[in-house]
Amino acid sequence: MAQVASAESAHFTGANTLSGAHMVVSALRMEGIDTVWGYPGGAVLPIYDALLCTPAITNVLVRHEQAAVHAADGYARATGKVGVALVTSGPGVTNAVTGIATAYFDSIPIVVICANVPTDAIGKDAFQECDTVGVTRSIVKHNSFVSNVDQLAATLKKAFYIAASGRPGPVVVDIPKDVLLAHAPFVYPQTVELRSYRPRTEGHAKQIERAANALRRARRPCILVGGGAIASGAEEEVAKLARSLDAPVASTLMGLGVFPGTHHQSVGMPGMHGTYEANLALQNSDVVIALGARFDDRVIGHPEDFCASDRTIIQIDIDPATIDKRVRVDVPIVGDVKTVLRALLALLPEEAIDRSARDAWWRDIEGWRSRSCLAYSSSDTVIKPQFVLEKLWEVTRGDAFVCSDVGQHQMWAAQFYAFDKPRRWINSGGLGTMGVGLPYAMGVKRAYPEADVVTVTGDGSIQMCIQELSTCKQYGLDVKIVSLNNGYLGMVKQLQHVHYGDRLSNSYMDALPDFAALARAYGHVGLRVEGPDEVEPALREALAMKGRVVFLDVIVDPSENVWPMVRAGSGLTDMLLTSADLQRDAVH
Repeated sequence: MAQVASAESAHFTGANTLSGAHMVVSALRMEGIDTVWGYPGGAVLPIYDALLCTPAITNVLVRHEQAAVHAADGYARATGKVGVALVTSGPGVTNAVTGIATAYFDSIPIVVICANVPTDAIGKDAFQECDTVGVTRSIVKHNSFVSNVDQLAATLKKAFYIAASGRPGPVVVDIPKDVLLAHAPFVYPQTVELRSYRPRTEGHAKQIERAANALRRARRPCILVGGGAIASGAEEEVAKLARSLDAPVASTLMGLGVFPGTHHQSVGMPGMHGTYEANLALQNSDVVIALGARFDDRVIGHPEDFCASDRTIIQIDIDPATIDKRVRVDVPIVGDVKTVLRALLALLPEEAIDRSARDAWWRDIEGWRSRSCLAYSSSDTVIKPQFVLEKLWEVTRGDAFVCSDVGQHQMWAAQFYAFDKPRRWINSGGLGTMGVGLPYAMGVKRAYPEADVVTVTGDGSIQMCIQELSTCKQYGLDVKIVSLNNGYLGMVKQLQHVHYGDRLSNSYMDALPDFAALARAYGHVGLRVEGPDEVEPALREALAMKGRVVFLDVIVDPSENVWPMVRAGSGLTDMLLTSADLQRDAVH
């Protein structure tokens, strides 16, 4: 039988008749939602009024709608559950667009509920009117405009189902104010049946058999793990596959933590700022099996160069649109990574490995690893940003949730903080959105209040959503912020160093605030860290302060760049390991 409105909600208008606003709140409860991230406005006030009567759901009042969507996104990344944001019409929707696009590019399940002007004002340039469906069409998995209150319950049920199933993604539900105020019987569906949407999870048996045969014949196999393996919850199966094949495991930026970063078979992150051993293992393998990875340009470099190697490519992905999108795939398997891997593992006995070939393959990999591509010059006088991430890993024992903004600090965190568990590394990959770090941490801390949640950021990124320090104060979200302050837009500066002859156009931040004092102005703890000997004590002090937000403004060496680096348009083997390589290229 279909579910009906709870007694708590029903008393507002009669037995099973509710306003549209109370339908929204009742639907949230039935989906198990206890937290909504939002910002009120005229059109959405009916829902906020209904929330007053529903103490089981907390609306976290952010200070900007972009942060609402980022926080819902961070909550979803850390938990695997659907995050929910609530915004008003017009600028509320347009402020949310960046957060929606960020979730879309990284396949994160969120539902964004937007209010709009009344239906009779649609298309008439009404105050704070916005074509929400049109504006968000290209950056959502699905969106809906609810023109009648009778459609609302079914639309909300579909929204949560679509967001979480198949390849996850953001779903936007746009509801005019008059629909929120209208009343109708409320019946919430238990199931959803969509003829045009049936995600395939099992994988084709013949294709799985072909993959098994290719892996059994492989002499130099390489496993490429992406974000789809995290969404699938496939960490156990990935570990079994790695043991069965005795193969190196390269983890994309979005896949870090699926396979333990401290394991000897992990070769780290491949791609633009990947390790030497990961890039060469990918390029020199004879069989690559990609698990929920879409061969992004930042992962494989130039596609023609990547495909020039004579190898067999196996790609497992639940979204058929990602297969053959950038590289030719020899064995495509459409299905859920975890489910497909279970079937594949049943066909892969360990004794099938060619031991002598595998030993030779590992000798090559260890040779590449011996280059120590992440080595950097230590200093007793200035703080090296890499050193900060190494100390953060030591102090947290590698067990923190690390939420990153976007830039050099993001790459250093990915390189130097070894993630041994999935869903501990929370960052924007596909869109590369500055400003996500603090809202992400808010979402994670709300989900796991007892955990250590650390935002790694930069002096540029943190200023994009720094107002959320106020939200942290109001709701007791005691995150720790480690800002690597080099006085520049660091990644912009590095690209100008590599591609523009060190012509630094608008990358210098010459009017920075006193971040420690600013944090104190918001009611938090602010500390400035200026010497290498201060780093570890400051980190320990910050993490020991339970119940307090601590902002560490760490003044780092502005001359440091992220190495290795594969330049745009280059192949994975054409890597700059240091600035000296760039200088040699310039001479030649």
